[in-house]
Amino acid sequence: MTRDFSSLHHQSLTQLRAALDTKKISALELAEYFLVRAETNTDLNAFLHIDRDLTLAEARAADAQIASGNITALTGIPIAHKDIFVTQQWRTTAGSRMLENYVSPFDATVVEKLKTAGMVCLGKLNCDEFAMGSSNENSAFGAVKNPWDRSRIPGGSSGGSAAAVAAGLAPAATGTDTGGSLRQPAAMCGITAIKPTYGTVSRYGMVAFASSLDQGGPMAKSAEDCALLLDAMIGFDAKDSTSVATLDKYKTPISARLLTAFALTSRADASVSRPLAGVRIGVPQEFFGEGLSSEIAQAVDAALAEFEKLGAVRVEISLPRTSLSIPVYYVIAPAEASSNLSRFDGVRYGHRAAEYKNLADMIGKSRAEGLGAEVKRRILVGAYVLSHGYYDAYYLQAQKVRRLISQDFQEAFKKCDFIMGPVAPTTAWKMGEKSNDPVAMYLEDIYTLGVSLAGLPGMSVPCGFGHNGMPIGLQIMGNYFEEARMLAAAHQYQLATDWHTRSPEAFQ
Repeated sequence: MTRDFSSLHHQSLTQLRAALDTKKISALELAEYFLVRAETNTDLNAFLHIDRDLTLAEARAADAQIASGNITALTGIPIAHKDIFVTQQWRTTAGSRMLENYVSPFDATVVEKLKTAGMVCLGKLNCDEFAMGSSNENSAFGAVKNPWDRSRIPGGSSGGSAAAVAAGLAPAATGTDTGGSLRQPAAMCGITAIKPTYGTVSRYGMVAFASSLDQGGPMAKSAEDCALLLDAMIGFDAKDSTSVATLDKYKTPISARLLTAFALTSRADASVSRPLAGVRIGVPQEFFGEGLSSEIAQAVDAALAEFEKLGAVRVEISLPRTSLSIPVYYVIAPAEASSNLSRFDGVRYGHRAAEYKNLADMIGKSRAEGLGAEVKRRILVGAYVLSHGYYDAYYLQAQKVRRLISQDFQEAFKKCDFIMGPVAPTTAWKMGEKSNDPVAMYLEDIYTLGVSLAGLPGMSVPCGFGHNGMPIGLQIMGNYFEEARMLAAAHQYQLATDWHTRSPEAFQ
């Protein structure tokens, strides 16, 4: 009798683990199931590279591991990687013509760690070119479509990752967050994602955009799933000079602490019915002013009310330099990008122009042909603010304000345990609606940039839908190295609500 696997894409990683352990399905069958979904839903343009042979070979190896009993919580479970992480055998393009045919000789540390955990790679996912963008319209290989409404953007730059998970083309995906590129697409596609504390997940093998901001993280349906993935991704890496030493609090897996994270000595009044009793949620007044759509405000307020039912209390706080995070970010990030992308010169690897007169002409033409408009714009801005006579006026001043933004968060955390608010001012907009207005696009990041500039952890969890049927996300921000408690709070919210279980009708 043929077994019915038709609902596997609705199952959590824990449920898939149980199915593998009880032999209801094999890793090979699970990989084949998601490959078919990815191959038959190419209109989303979420995947850039699929190789059945590579995927099925990894699945067979996972089955052998399972048979030997040498498994982790993730062995045999499929995952797809944002095409910003380098991978052996699979192409790594970073969404750019500059790297169109590049195949890395090594795996990024994140990829290596998840492979060591036994996960099976389904392929590489589309993203804004070099992770520069908020809509995933900047990919050289075409825009990714939002599975809830294919006329709308999925968010960026990890739009391919968010769309793949939301549509059930992959049960989990990796993404990166420089100024909100995990949280914003997760919110706009109705899934869960977390950007951990800067330095806790290795950047080695991640194609660099802005080195002091870039951070990898997981994307999945729920906080519980993200915790399982983050357990495998986190950890010190000697190959990454910005990697932080492993802390004692990470020795106990994050996933094992989801239901015990709030057993705090100072707040021992938590109970089963009020698991978040005494937890203080800071609500920044600057996040609810001009520019925030009413439907986002209402959905976030309803989510905060749900947290209050679970025992949490709201505390009004201020992040007074929120509006400055946009100019600060769009000085620092382009400055670092202009430095990082100087390596793409047509000499060592990547695209090289077919015709040129001399070395300077070759470099100029190679970059002109290989790089997209948004990448060129940011390189030019970055080179300008780092140039003689402007460094002190722009870049140095931005770094000073960055420190003040970080101090604002630390002052806020004296009054609260978490900060919560919207992820973005609006739901996903129509394709092309903001393509010709870079400033309007940049303003969509106003609520996510501060967390990135401060190096803090932040996450997005589904909390409702707009009048147009598009998902809305709640942003949860914590202090340094508080990922476990953030995920635990999100987990309690998801136990009490079902927003994270909703999926697009077209991908049932």
